[in-house]
Amino acid sequence: MKDVIPQIGITLPRHDAWTKVIGRENYAADYYGSGFLWAGVKRSECPHARLIKLDTEDARLVPGVMAVLTHLDVPGPNRHGIVLPDQPVLVADKVRRYGDALALVLAENRPALEKALSLIKTELEPWPAVFDPESALSEGAPLVHEDKPGNLLAEVLVEKGDGAAGIEKSALVVEGRFETPRQEHAFLETQAGWACLDLDGRVVITASTQSPYRDRMEVASALGLEPDRVRVRAPYLGGGFGGKDGCNVQCLLALAALEAGGRPVKMHWSREESFLAGVKRLPARLHYRIGAAADGTLLALDCRIIMDAGAYDHLAGEILALAVEHAGGAYRWPDVRLHGRCAYTNNPPGGPFRGFGAPQVTAALEQMMDLLAARLDLDPLDLRLKNVIRRGEKNAIGVTLSGSAGAWECLQKIAGHSIWRNRKSWQEEAPPFQRRGVGLACLMHGAGYGPAVPDYANAKIELTASGRFKVDAAVADMGQGNAATYLQIAGHILNQRLEDLDLALPDTEQTLPSCSSTASRTTYTYGQAMIRAAEKMKDRLLAKAADLMLSAAAEEFALAPGLVRHLPSAREIPLARLAGTMAPAERVQTGYWRAPVVREAIKTGIMTAYGLPHLVFSFAAHAAAVEVDELTGRVAVKNYLAVTDAGRVLNPQVYEQQVQGGVAQGLGYALTEDYQVQEGRGLTPDLATYIVPTALDVPDLETMPVETHEPTGPFGQKGIGEIPINGPLPAVANAVTDAIGARIYRSPLTPVRVRRALETADKRKAE
Repeated sequence: MKDVIPQIGITLPRHDAWTKVIGRENYAADYYGSGFLWAGVKRSECPHARLIKLDTEDARLVPGVMAVLTHLDVPGPNRHGIVLPDQPVLVADKVRRYGDALALVLAENRPALEKALSLIKTELEPWPAVFDPESALSEGAPLVHEDKPGNLLAEVLVEKGDGAAGIEKSALVVEGRFETPRQEHAFLETQAGWACLDLDGRVVITASTQSPYRDRMEVASALGLEPDRVRVRAPYLGGGFGGKDGCNVQCLLALAALEAGGRPVKMHWSREESFLAGVKRLPARLHYRIGAAADGTLLALDCRIIMDAGAYDHLAGEILALAVEHAGGAYRWPDVRLHGRCAYTNNPPGGPFRGFGAPQVTAALEQMMDLLAARLDLDPLDLRLKNVIRRGEKNAIGVTLSGSAGAWECLQKIAGHSIWRNRKSWQEEAPPFQRRGVGLACLMHGAGYGPAVPDYANAKIELTASGRFKVDAAVADMGQGNAATYLQIAGHILNQRLEDLDLALPDTEQTLPSCSSTASRTTYTYGQAMIRAAEKMKDRLLAKAADLMLSAAAEEFALAPGLVRHLPSAREIPLARLAGTMAPAERVQTGYWRAPVVREAIKTGIMTAYGLPHLVFSFAAHAAAVEVDELTGRVAVKNYLAVTDAGRVLNPQVYEQQVQGGVAQGLGYALTEDYQVQEGRGLTPDLATYIVPTALDVPDLETMPVETHEPTGPFGQKGIGEIPINGPLPAVANAVTDAIGARIYRSPLTPVRVRRALETADKRKAE
């Protein structure tokens, strides 16, 4: 849009929209320069074994093969990981899962690469394996990692008040056990990138990554390099959702570049390899007990969580910590005991996925709230309104909500909406062989990393010699639109047209360290740094203009598109001319911001992971209207309402896209998505067997904001990226229960499970 000056609070076109639509945008795999090599990985086909021999001789003889690398070629410790470096770049002695990387092949073309990979022979001695997380934690179970006794990756225990003892004082106790599945990220762009050595001998990696600065440290550590010998660039991602938070191709590409004789090396995982080697949402088993007074007042919560981390730690401990923190939801609880354990198994590794542990516990808690409402014969919305947390009150783990807290307002919007008010009549009008139901869920989600890991950002703006502004977007944009938002913030403060703003994507050499594109913090944290950089740039330019006019004061000037105007005289100084009077260093301004953290002490009995407690939370309430086919058990979501308190809305269209995308992804988690594993091997290896929602499966989604003002956020904003995915599973599960009169405790709610529940419910009714 020509001549548009960005303003906060209005819809603006995405900076990246046009280049993506016409196919001009370059992603990490879009490198087709001359002389590049292809790299590929030989992967294990056993879940747990000793690697006795790796025969690569035949593979090396394939025409076009340049190198076949094993662990002997890895120059450093050969271990990578964000918190626990427990995964080998290439296996040296022990296979811990299907898909472990055994060898790395470099070839002139893909046919030679595939041929060489097929000729690598492995000799493995199978070992007893463990695939069930509870069995893994039992005495005598096979050890996945010898230095992790009992296969315990992480454990978190948080108590408040009298802990679980509060259950005994309750007039009513409800109990439930739930199980949630693995979920595959299924992003459009699979893991990909390319790497080379520059003229100074540094490894330069261009990868589809959410965390370029952390990748640099992880690669350097794994390969025994100094960090300044590694440069990571992050173009736009074709989706990430947490699955690209941490190294996947990066260490392999860096190793390949070191052995490629100066030639660039490219790696692009197929969909099948992405499914095999990529991380998944951690499956969870959740045991809840809730104690309440006769009038529905919540008194006590006792929750036990077991998560399956798979063979390696990909922030699984931190995911567990966030799950424990969110296990009590957006409610007041006088007495709480929350205990979570995360186990190593020989299954595919779990890792970050949008929601980061909150979708699992929210699914269980919000169904428990409906179970309690049914036992008390209360309206489920009234029960939530009675107990929902407000600003100034303490949440489940004892942290005071000192910022904005709009959960009550979100529920009120649900109460006034036709999807809820007319639910009984809509249910009664169900067509033949269809049953209808409406369910809801109340949500909360913390923003940022928590107190143990600094959550900071460094923004940079440069006035170029031509009078344009180059705005750094140092936090990766995986499609959520944060890069465009940074332009909007800068343009708003500097009063410049979008067409005069240029964007620089993350590059560990050119942009400044600003942490990862995760944790609902991309705009919350980086936005504050960008505000500071833009305000400093504005002040610097007005002061420089005043210097040029000698007697004028900076207060007499204002920025206008492409120029600075002296208000009393109406004289104008073009920005290009102003830039010509400034040294290059003068034309660059930076802004730094570090997110505030909780200062209250909470009662942690055990804490072996980072991530809690959080200070700032977004809130939401979702309602789903479903039809259940009596003959097939198929669940169709007919209407969906998502009301969200994410603070002030900076760009309504981006806000709506985030909510709609999260809900669509959550509906898959609720109804169809289940990455099935049997004895460590994935049984749903591709998009033909792993079913994600299409446009035909997603109803019209209505989104409504509750615009509270978050005092710590940029212009009052809070995180919006993760909270939408927390709602669909519990909202749909409660709606299905409303429709068929039976609850399904294991998700997803497949037709087979729904049919079984229908038969059970009908049999009970007949009796």
